[in-house]
Amino acid sequence: MTISRRQFCSALGAAGLSTTAFPAFGNDKKQQPLRVIAYNVYACKGWPKDRTLARKAVKEGQMAKRLAMELASYQPDIINFSESPSETVAKEVARRLGMNHVRFPSGRNWPGTLLSRFEIIGSKKYPLGRERPKELFTRHWGRGTVKLPNGESLIVHSAHLYPGADPKIRLQEIKAMLASMKHDLDSGRSMLLIGDLNHRPDSEEYKLWIDAGWIDTFAKVGKGEGLTIKADDPKSRIDYIMATGPIANQIMESRPLFEGAFRLNIADEDAFALSDHLPQLAVFGGEN
Repeated sequence: MTISRRQFCSALGAAGLSTTAFPAFGNDKKQQPLRVIAYNVYACKGWPKDRTLARKAVKEGQMAKRLAMELASYQPDIINFSESPSETVAKEVARRLGMNHVRFPSGRNWPGTLLSRFEIIGSKKYPLGRERPKELFTRHWGRGTVKLPNGESLIVHSAHLYPGADPKIRLQEIKAMLASMKHDLDSGRSMLLIGDLNHRPDSEEYKLWIDAGWIDTFAKVGKGEGLTIKADDPKSRIDYIMATGPIANQIMESRPLFEGAFRLNIADEDAFALSDHLPQLAVFGGEN
C-alpha cells in the first residue's frame, strides 16, 4: 500500500522531527523533488563496531531508531541499503520511516533492502533471466519498481558489487547487469542504479556504466571529490546514485553526507558512526 504524505509526516513527528519543509506530493501538477539515499549500513552494527557505545546500542536494540531518525531528517522518498541488517531491524527502520520495503537476498551474507514511502509495485532478485552464477552477485542485486505520485513507474536497481582490488568479478557482474537492463536502457525509461558498487570513478568498471548511458549524479552536479568511505576520513568514492532516462535530466543535487551521526568524530574515543560508509544523497526535480 502506498504511504501517504500524512503517514510519512506522522512517522517524522514520532521521531521528533519537523515536517514543515516536506514537499507536497500527489495532486500538484508540478513534479516535486524526489529525494534518494544510497547507504551501506554495515549491518547496523555501528562503526567501529567494537566501541563500547556501539556495542551497547546494538545490545539494547537502539540502532533501528538511531538510523531512522538520522535518515528522516533528509526527508527521503527512496532509500537503498547495502549490507542490510536483519529482516527484523530492517522492518523496524521501515516502520519508523513510514516506508514500504523489499529485501533482496545475498549470495552469501550481505543482503540489500530497498525502501520507499511510495508503493513498490514489483521486485525481482538477480533479474538475469537465468539462475545466478555461483561466483557472481555474492553481495546483492535486485530490481524494484516504484509507483510515483504522478502515476509513472520508476525502475530502481539496488546493487552491492564484489569488493577488492581485482576487478575481474565486478566486470562480469556489470556486464551481466547491463545485458539485463538493455531493453529498458534502449526504451529510454527512467531508472536509478543505487548502491555500493565497490569501484572508483577512474576504473574500467565505471566506464562501462557511463558508456551504457548511465549518468553519475555526483559527477553531474556534485562539488569536490564526493568521497564516501570511510566515515572518519573518507579517501575513496565507491557509493553511487546513477540515473538514466528522463529522470537523468532532473538532477538537482548529489553529495555524500559527511555529517551528523553518519560521520565519526575522531576527537572522541567513545564515539561511533552509524556505518563505515557515508550515505550518498541525490535530489531530482523539475518537469517531466
